[in-house]
Amino acid sequence: MKIDVLVAEIGSTTTVVNAVDLGDGGDTPRLLGQGMGATLEDPGDVTVALRSALRDLALNLGQKGSDDLEWDLMMAASSAAGGLSMSVHGLVYDMTVRAAREAALGAGAVIKMITAGEMTQADVEELRRVNPKIILLAGGVDYGEKHTAIHNAKLIAGLKLDCPVIYAGNIAARGEIKQIFDEAGIKAYFVDNVYPRVDELIIEPARRVIQEVFEEHIVTAPGMDKIRTMVNGPIMPTPGAVMEACKVLWPVLGDLCAVDVGGATVDVHSVAKGSPEIQAILEAPEPLAKRTVEGDLGIHVNARNIAELAKDRIGLDLGFDPEPVLANLEVIPKTDKQIKLVSYLRDVAISIAFKRHVGTIKHLYGPQGRMTVASGKDLSSVKFIIGTGGPLTRLPGGEQVLSKLIGKGYGRELYPAAAQVVLDREYIMAMCGVLSRRFPEQARSLLLGSLGLEL
Repeated sequence: MKIDVLVAEIGSTTTVVNAVDLGDGGDTPRLLGQGMGATLEDPGDVTVALRSALRDLALNLGQKGSDDLEWDLMMAASSAAGGLSMSVHGLVYDMTVRAAREAALGAGAVIKMITAGEMTQADVEELRRVNPKIILLAGGVDYGEKHTAIHNAKLIAGLKLDCPVIYAGNIAARGEIKQIFDEAGIKAYFVDNVYPRVDELIIEPARRVIQEVFEEHIVTAPGMDKIRTMVNGPIMPTPGAVMEACKVLWPVLGDLCAVDVGGATVDVHSVAKGSPEIQAILEAPEPLAKRTVEGDLGIHVNARNIAELAKDRIGLDLGFDPEPVLANLEVIPKTDKQIKLVSYLRDVAISIAFKRHVGTIKHLYGPQGRMTVASGKDLSSVKFIIGTGGPLTRLPGGEQVLSKLIGKGYGRELYPAAAQVVLDREYIMAMCGVLSRRFPEQARSLLLGSLGLEL
């Protein structure tokens, strides 16, 4: 059986392979089928999980085995091998550090460390301990303060960590910083300043290079070193792929956000210009595409933490004591009580994660009287709220909990004023994000189909 494209989603516990018919000749692209394998079967070699998923795919497509499948291109999204772990170092937290952080999160990174200002010896030791896959160094507007970035570059170079550095800071310091890393034998990449002028964010160049560097270096990570024997197309960090899926939908759907509920994190992605009224009173610029990651709200990893956040009402709301269920909670809930508990934890986690993502309106008082300002991401003009991730798409109540986010701001928080809730029913957002790197129109068509939307 000939397949146009295979897209693998390699997770820390499971690997899924999606078979896609691109629909050449005017036909609508189709998801032909999916196959699953256990990544943990051999964590030292992800190709074992890929081959297992291919065998499962072949059976699901009515073939005898994976030898009956043919394809020209295999692409992948990966959160295995720890995903894309990064550290971010800038000058002022609310300016260059924040801009660099937005670039890293938008690329799909898991940020392990952030510093602002001149790094200390304690910072250096912490960076050694964290040992990120990529270091993002920024600092200073163009042709402004450059001492801090150069100081930090020297300390980072002195560590001689086996990871690349991306410099996205003051252009005037670029030459000296390049010399520092060249002399230390460290691979360095140089991109546009993420904060070139006061109140201006330019994060797309850095975000794009972060994903390219991830793709270049992920193939040397433990367990991933054989991946290029099978995957001959782009490889993206899974959260970055979900963001790309949102971005490919934005030209046709307008302002939108996606809530991705997983076992380890709850991610909120938004691609939104916001309303002109709010843009006029923003304290600081916001990127068009933004991602926030809540590592304390993962439905499986942090189940007890979420239950603790709702301890005053959880037993009453559920109608049973959650403790015995929490003690034996499985990754995929099976019993009625497990399903009810996980659905409840999901609802609590979504409410908290979304509140952390949206911006706020506040009133300041000065000599001229009251002044109204806004800070953070404006989602008031969002037209679509998309739900993805197993707990949202495979358990009951997904649409209902997302509907509760609409109009919730009560004038103080910038929640969607009116929006349509849709679910990624085929659970293919990350897959389509990867596919969009080569086939954006087909990826958009598949996504709209999974969301039950027709344009």
